[in-house]
Amino acid sequence: MSQKKAVVIGAGFAGMSAACYLAKDGFEVTVIEKNEMAGGRARKFEVDGFLFDMGPSWYWMPDIFEKFFADFGKNPSDYYQLKRLSPSYSVYFDDGKAVSIPSEIQDLKALFEKYEKGSGEKLEQFLNDAAYKYNVGINDLVQKPGLSLLEFASIDLMKDVMRLNVFKSFHKHAREYFSHPHLLQLLEFPVLFLGATAQNTPALYSLMNYADMQLGTWYPMGGMFEVVNGMKDLAESLGVKFIFNSAVTSFEYNASGEIKNVICNTKSFETDVVIGSADYNFLDTKILKEKRNYSDKYWNNRTMAPSCLLFYLGIDKRIKNLEHHNLFFDKDFTKHAYEIYEEAKWPSDPLFYVCAPSKTDDTVAPKGKENLFLLMPVAIGLEDNEHTREKYYNLMMDRLEALTGEKIREHVIYKKSYAQSNFIGDYNSFKGNAYGLANTLKQTAILKPSIRSKKVRNLFFAGQLTVPGPGVPPSLISGKIAARLVSKEYKN
Repeated sequence: MSQKKAVVIGAGFAGMSAACYLAKDGFEVTVIEKNEMAGGRARKFEVDGFLFDMGPSWYWMPDIFEKFFADFGKNPSDYYQLKRLSPSYSVYFDDGKAVSIPSEIQDLKALFEKYEKGSGEKLEQFLNDAAYKYNVGINDLVQKPGLSLLEFASIDLMKDVMRLNVFKSFHKHAREYFSHPHLLQLLEFPVLFLGATAQNTPALYSLMNYADMQLGTWYPMGGMFEVVNGMKDLAESLGVKFIFNSAVTSFEYNASGEIKNVICNTKSFETDVVIGSADYNFLDTKILKEKRNYSDKYWNNRTMAPSCLLFYLGIDKRIKNLEHHNLFFDKDFTKHAYEIYEEAKWPSDPLFYVCAPSKTDDTVAPKGKENLFLLMPVAIGLEDNEHTREKYYNLMMDRLEALTGEKIREHVIYKKSYAQSNFIGDYNSFKGNAYGLANTLKQTAILKPSIRSKKVRNLFFAGQLTVPGPGVPPSLISGKIAARLVSKEYKN
């Protein structure tokens, strides 16, 4: 019997994960990528001695990466070296003072205690509860393909669902433990990137706090793109072929209505099965067309995670009073979240994030210089122009200079912006979103866009718009789930 052929569309984390698992199961795998390199949103670029990661900059949930590589008899250390950051990150609150968040739990408890008497012990209780959610959620719930309620029909799992606080909001859950606004902001900031306010996010996602505070914040030396390189090297060692600078334009179907060829411009790739890890909405509406899964109305009613405005800056000096990761929560947290998720407008007084990887890694900037990455979360679907970008650049730089006490703007020797129109142009991103589908209760498990096509038997999906959701670790899991379904039906 001849080897089954599989085409994976998109070389992001989900696509490369799916490709590795398919190759391990004996498929002849070709990955087709629109852009010039692997990584998807985690691409990189280099200029004047500065190396910039273009997207993800937080390395959380190291166990997920370990499990991925272990499935192929490897370790992350075979491909890149990790360093745990200490402090984990720094936060500027509304008093204008920076607070370093300790990496050790006892130090973190002591920090909480300074803000609110008794909160140190409450933090331990909160994290114990979050650890349970993490273990059940990551090892069981998110491993489901979300095709049927029967996947969740076991008595033990039904008991777990209740204990996981799926039907309670994160907002309410956090306030059962803490009342100080700074502590609540620390707990709620990971939720900001899940795509909804804390009021609309299930308390299940306190598992993100466990990932943050207990499992720690890490950094792959050389940058996040080293993880991309590692996965690509692994895939190629398994026989996976990568085709870059090739945008999928259409499918050709056989008499049974299955995809027999994937068309990229003038190239054609014969296949037995397809996993689409590119933007789900784009594949559904622009490539599948009459064979699509969902209507425009369905897609327009989805709650999306935010987009963002990014600036990549090369600075000709070192900057004081910054850690590797820095959160600027010196303005109204609730107001910014409301303007993102409820009003869908450019923020009036935004929170933002600054990454300075050159604080940890000398290879990402020339000697004596600093590599800065500024990120401001914004609503999707906004008008994006240079005037608006400059307005918010100056707003962020004003506050960055004031809070750090450093002159920075006049020392910028390289500057590049990236926003919604770039996400659309580079990734066919639905409404310019940066993080995928929001993790709301109405968009959980079987309520997410289906991981398999309803009309094309040999088409499956992976990535941030399907199960289990947005983020790098979930994308690794998404690729594995999709590949597992394919192997079950098509493996030789």
